[in-house]
Amino acid sequence: MGGQAAPQDTAGPRDGARSAPGGEDVARAADDVAAVRSAPAGRVPVLEADPADRTPRTVSDRAPAVAPDAGPRATPGVGPPARPVAGATNRPTSPAPARWFFGRQRELKALHSDIERAGLNTIAGRRAAHTRVLLIAGQRGAGRTALARELARQVGRRYPDGVLHIRLTEPGGEPVPVERTARDLLGEFDIPAPPGAGEDELSEMVRAALAERRVLLLLDDAHDAEQVDLLLPENPDCLVVAVARGPLTGIPDIRPCTVGGLDAKSAIELLGTFTGSVRITVDPQAAETLAEECAGQPVALCLVGGWLATHPRVSVADATKRLCAVPEDVELPRSARPLARAFRFVYGELPPSTAAMLRLLALAPAGFADAHTASALSGCSVSAATAALDDLAALSLLRPAGDQFEIPGSLAPLMRALMETHDRPAEVQLATARMLERTVRLLQSCRAVTEPEGSPARMKLAALPRAVRFPTTRAAAEWLSSRRPALLASARLAVADGGLDTLARRLVSALVRALAAHQGTDAAAPDLYGLHQLVLGVAERQGLHREEAAALLNIGDLDARTGRTHDALARYRSALDAGKAANDHYATGRAMESVGSAYQELQDWHRAADWYGRALAQRLSRGERAEEARLYGRLGTVHTYAGRYGEALRHWRAAAAGFRRLQDLTGQARALSEAARVQEYAGRPEDSLHTCQEAVEWARLAGDTPLQAELELRLADTLERLGDPTAARLHRKASDRLLATTASAYEIRSTSAED
Repeated sequence: MGGQAAPQDTAGPRDGARSAPGGEDVARAADDVAAVRSAPAGRVPVLEADPADRTPRTVSDRAPAVAPDAGPRATPGVGPPARPVAGATNRPTSPAPARWFFGRQRELKALHSDIERAGLNTIAGRRAAHTRVLLIAGQRGAGRTALARELARQVGRRYPDGVLHIRLTEPGGEPVPVERTARDLLGEFDIPAPPGAGEDELSEMVRAALAERRVLLLLDDAHDAEQVDLLLPENPDCLVVAVARGPLTGIPDIRPCTVGGLDAKSAIELLGTFTGSVRITVDPQAAETLAEECAGQPVALCLVGGWLATHPRVSVADATKRLCAVPEDVELPRSARPLARAFRFVYGELPPSTAAMLRLLALAPAGFADAHTASALSGCSVSAATAALDDLAALSLLRPAGDQFEIPGSLAPLMRALMETHDRPAEVQLATARMLERTVRLLQSCRAVTEPEGSPARMKLAALPRAVRFPTTRAAAEWLSSRRPALLASARLAVADGGLDTLARRLVSALVRALAAHQGTDAAAPDLYGLHQLVLGVAERQGLHREEAAALLNIGDLDARTGRTHDALARYRSALDAGKAANDHYATGRAMESVGSAYQELQDWHRAADWYGRALAQRLSRGERAEEARLYGRLGTVHTYAGRYGEALRHWRAAAAGFRRLQDLTGQARALSEAARVQEYAGRPEDSLHTCQEAVEWARLAGDTPLQAELELRLADTLERLGDPTAARLHRKASDRLLATTASAYEIRSTSAED
């Protein structure tokens, strides 16, 4: 092509079942809109590619995503449908072969020459010490992305570690934060990104990863030079191809290539892929005039070509007359007018319901929409939305992307401008609420499928319409993975709206639960960190101190897990203040204990003991026996580290007594074993021996064979120090027998499971 470049849902499935427009999505969304800035204080658990590029898009080694209902079908006559791009516009992808690329031979030759040419800072043939950066500059819709992808296709084999395509601008025009871009790139290399890590740390990790690889990095639609500069590795074996509207001043040795419209021959060839050769041959002068009216811009040509493809009885000359009848928008820059006029021409021919859907698709998170998104936005059935999406794709207003549709970056601003002109703010907010409500239901269904058979969640799931059910856990996990960037964008959208805070809290809660259920808290930690921050923002805005405390505790835990102890300490102290403001005893108790654990990590034993003592006093006043026993143990640990063995022994014995009252024999045995360790440190081996023997007996009564074996070994060590090697050998043999018994039982269980 032109070389530049869960739960309830009344919506029916694609096979014909329809839902009443509005349905429960409308009712629930309306409730949330009515509740603007009046969210209840109850606790919510908080645990562009240009359309000119019509080439298929691929995702390396990824199975196609599975939606609850069947995905949209390919559109005849508009070229091969695109493959999913990992579900998001800003997700790295590999370029596909260019079957719909026309012209740009001069630009390609110049870019190849720039790649081969030595850097400006080389001396006597010595290689440059940094990555070569090429710039393809031009207006959106000029085919700049298509040119970059064609270049990547031609030279991609030189970069064995991959060709990655990632967008740096949101469909709405906002720059993608470098932190998010860096996380996506690190994920492509299977490098875990620490949750909560800052922009500088993540950028350095990306540069370090690229320094060891030979990669072609295609940075599409760069907003400014800083976005690109923060991702550049100092590795001459890599190549960076940046796509931007203008020059990226500040990046050294950058090689610009400015692209405009296609030449007349290439423009007519592109148009012929939609109309067929006969309609072009019949009136070549009209085709040339049409190409001139579109200024040779591939996206404008695709729009008019798509319209001609859906109107086979209309001649190219008639289409040209209709296009010319649409007045130009003189307020736009001259270079942007042809695309805007072609878009308004095609939009003006749409049925009213389809035109309304197209406008509202500007709200689609991350620039991707499926039948559920379109159905919720427009208030129609899923089957009707599917048909409308197919019609829009046939007109090149959308690009098929697997079981979703991509909103072209060059058209997104035009769609948003129409929405702001034709749709009232209340209607836009209601459409947003419907879309987010549908997302909540799908997330609840996605999580429910992971529950055991017969559980209340699974029984509730079975009662839902087929359109919002996932057939298997794997299908739900694939949907969650493919939709992940759009789901995260939905959460950001809900919070940024400011008038849908109740719905935003439900959405974030459902997303947190779904990610934890399918990925585990450790794997999902980077996403969870951002989601907890969103909850914190809503809680602070609404004055929901209980949720504020919960979010701060969750963020503090993630900070502590990644070694940012001082940051965690600050979060815990803020959580304590929020818990006190909410009169939430659980939050304040947990916050005090977490402050103590942070000081323990910092080896400030005195402050750690003080805060553990405060937490213990609260538990004692409330009669929380299990928490009392556990906190006695934490105090015993801190005093042991501090060398205060008398205090440590007293607290460990108190912990053992607490576990005994709870009839927790394993906890009692462990507490006694720690008391024996303290006695040994204090130089009282005989007392340690007797206490350890008592612990062994309680472990035996508890049936905890591994713990009993561990304590037998400790007894053997103590006996050796007391000068009784014979008894020590007996206890070692006893430990070996216990371990052998444990291993044998494990093998039997494993064999039974395999059978």
